[in-house]
Amino acid sequence: MTAENPLGSVIQGSLSQGLEVRLHADVSVEDMRVGKFLVVQGVRSRFFCMLTDVALGTATQRILANPPDPANTFLQEVLAGTGTYGTINLSPMLMFTPKAESEPRRTKTRSKASDSLASYEANTNDVELLPVKTIPAHFSQVYDASERDFRAVFGWEDDPHRRNFAIGEPIDMNVPICLDLDRFVERSNGVFGKSGTGKSFLTRLLLSGIIRRRAAVNLIFDMHSEYGWEATREGKQFSTVKGLRQLFPSQVQIYTLDVESTRRRGVRDAQELYISYDQIDVEDLMLVRGELNLSEASLENAIILRNEFGKAWISRLLSMSNEEIQEFCEVKMGSKSSIMALQRKLTRLDDLKYLRQTCPKNYVGQILESLDAGKHVVIEFGSQSNLLSYMLATNVIARRIHHAYVHKAEKFLQTKNPIDRPQPLVITIEEAHRFLDSATVRQTIFGTIAREMRKYFVTLLVVDQRPSGIDNEVMSQVGTRITALLNDEKDIEAIFTGVSGGQALRSVLAKLDSKQQALILGHAVPMPVVIRTRPYDETFYAQIGETPWEDLPETEILQAAEAAKADLGF
Repeated sequence: MTAENPLGSVIQGSLSQGLEVRLHADVSVEDMRVGKFLVVQGVRSRFFCMLTDVALGTATQRILANPPDPANTFLQEVLAGTGTYGTINLSPMLMFTPKAESEPRRTKTRSKASDSLASYEANTNDVELLPVKTIPAHFSQVYDASERDFRAVFGWEDDPHRRNFAIGEPIDMNVPICLDLDRFVERSNGVFGKSGTGKSFLTRLLLSGIIRRRAAVNLIFDMHSEYGWEATREGKQFSTVKGLRQLFPSQVQIYTLDVESTRRRGVRDAQELYISYDQIDVEDLMLVRGELNLSEASLENAIILRNEFGKAWISRLLSMSNEEIQEFCEVKMGSKSSIMALQRKLTRLDDLKYLRQTCPKNYVGQILESLDAGKHVVIEFGSQSNLLSYMLATNVIARRIHHAYVHKAEKFLQTKNPIDRPQPLVITIEEAHRFLDSATVRQTIFGTIAREMRKYFVTLLVVDQRPSGIDNEVMSQVGTRITALLNDEKDIEAIFTGVSGGQALRSVLAKLDSKQQALILGHAVPMPVVIRTRPYDETFYAQIGETPWEDLPETEILQAAEAAKADLGF
């Protein structure tokens, strides 16, 4: 951006509806794309804006009633910029204001816009980023946003004072857009988009950044075996991409609920994982009641059975004869028909490879030990990826891990000893609306985690193509939303739940490309931004993959040192 090349002038607008800008005669309306970033130079402040709409205007209705002949290019050129012109709508997102201007003004002479621009260009350290609470004056000039503007807003990846991670670039510039990972892991987050828009690739990028920057430890429920080991590249049948275990071999462990499937994929060091019947509670069955076709009466009788037999209630039920069920119902006032129906439907659990009557060791305890040691855990499902299997295992494991983190967090709050402070845990789940819809959100551990935010150092990373299926209260707690293309109006509306100014961003989201573009808004970025996502390729592997400590750049060593001090409370 240079002051000598303005794109247009502000002609009208409001704080709530945004700004209308008339393009100058030498600027083509076809160069203006929805989602582009522009800046408006006001008298005292500089406004960082997103382009939300493009339109055509005319000076008089006579031109529309009698348009020039298509072959008369001379007349078209005469009219261009005067009789006909382009307009754009801008939504101001942030203000660059000189720090002195944020103090109470007394008798100060009003400065010119050119003076303000010169001050900004001279030293961005003297500029403060503020929420937009006013608008620029009439005829303020509009410019392309520069690299300096983007760095002032989004920072840079090698900042020694922040754990920033470059997630992509603006759609029309080659400058990184960074997430603040410390703020990202403070709250639950979501990756949304319709099928085929690259949600899995976006999620791999985020997980890679968290691992590389040591922002948190990850527990990933890998429904389709896409994150731990290599996976097929979308659109290329014989092309694969690396998984997290290949990028970070010493930091990522793979557990599998289907040992044979995992070995067939070439993973030789995955650890087996089994769940025993006594680890399944009635609340877990409430989550999968639709998949098992359980009635309310069956669940009520399941509570009676649990109260009588304790943790062994499922094993005991499956072994009961009709006579034993009859006798039990006479004594405990249960319903024979409901208990027999429950017994019949729970026999489907025998088809799940990872379920056992008893387990020789505590596999969930092993996962906790890995997480406590700072290892990132990927749980693969293999052939056990149907909804019943995925929802049951995910809920059982997450509930026990969350219980352990609650205990550790309470101990830390009691002792105030930095050594007892749990490392933040991010749990990644797919098909999130199955766990977080309004009907079941109160019965799942994930609803509890989403509502608690970071009180117990556990947050969610939800991956879903139907955000409208997620409970509104939970969506309002999602801190950062990374959204690829969505077409359904209900899904688009859900993305902007609890977001001020969401109406102006709806058109931006609807105009995204179907691949490698996303809208990011929320806690980890200072303002909503449309990005071209970072490619997940050989270049990325080389930049992000595991590097020996002694070979790390000095800035990353400083980052890790500062993060360690913060974690220990120094």
